[in-house]
Amino acid sequence: MSRTVDVLLTALAPAVWGSTYLVTTEALPAGYPVTLAVLRALPAGLLLLAVTRCLPPRAWLGRAFLLGSFNFALFWVLLFVAAYRLPGGVAATLGSLQAMIVIIMARGWLGTPVRTGAVVAAAAGTFGVAVLLISPQARLDPVGVLAGLGGAASMAAGTVLSRKWQPPVSALSFTAWQLTAGGLILVPFALVSEPPLPPLSSTNLVGLLWLGLIGAAATYVLWFRGVARLEPGAVSMLGMMSPVTAVILGWAWLDQSLTPLQFLGAVVVLGSVWAGQRANR
Repeated sequence: MSRTVDVLLTALAPAVWGSTYLVTTEALPAGYPVTLAVLRALPAGLLLLAVTRCLPPRAWLGRAFLLGSFNFALFWVLLFVAAYRLPGGVAATLGSLQAMIVIIMARGWLGTPVRTGAVVAAAAGTFGVAVLLISPQARLDPVGVLAGLGGAASMAAGTVLSRKWQPPVSALSFTAWQLTAGGLILVPFALVSEPPLPPLSSTNLVGLLWLGLIGAAATYVLWFRGVARLEPGAVSMLGMMSPVTAVILGWAWLDQSLTPLQFLGAVVVLGSVWAGQRANR
């Protein structure tokens, strides 16, 4: 299979993740971020385990739980904290720093050379996300900023370590291990920190099915498949597709305005993603 197909399939994952904000705000009950993260990760992981019938060997249990923590449990909790304490544009811009962090981590953990073009593309992508999403009235909360940076570092670590530790199983099984581990880690935090969920409506259930089956199970299989086939820096640049999708959905679904400056930001982001693929090749 060609590299172009690998890139397109991997890019599909963050493009779908861009729908998370819309689904969360329009279809899910507010105020239950950790509980909803559990319901997104654990059922999807258990479903994939039932399909693959492949449990992690004892030697892989520690790695599966560490990766599940970085890619899901810790990342999602910090992401929700940043989303609650910061304007969405600021949180997304901090998250886009993941591409730069991956370049640094890949150098230390994988020995991947630091390419000037990759650094420039990552910086341009972060600038594009800022232009696309940050408003002049954006406020900065120290705790939110730390959570945003921590979330970017967590996802970056999960991406690089997922490339470093490649088990002799399919991407489907690898995803099942991590989703299940991440969901199990989150269960006690949900029980302690949040009240029980109210009765769920049909809209709530559809939203959870979308986030679990499509936004977690299907897309993370594509993501970890891409991590195994592409350079870490190239994969992380594709994550910038998420804010572009979120803005397009907000414009198309919620009738949100799209200014010429935001359009320019989207063009910069897409250009940086393309440049990042060439630089990291």
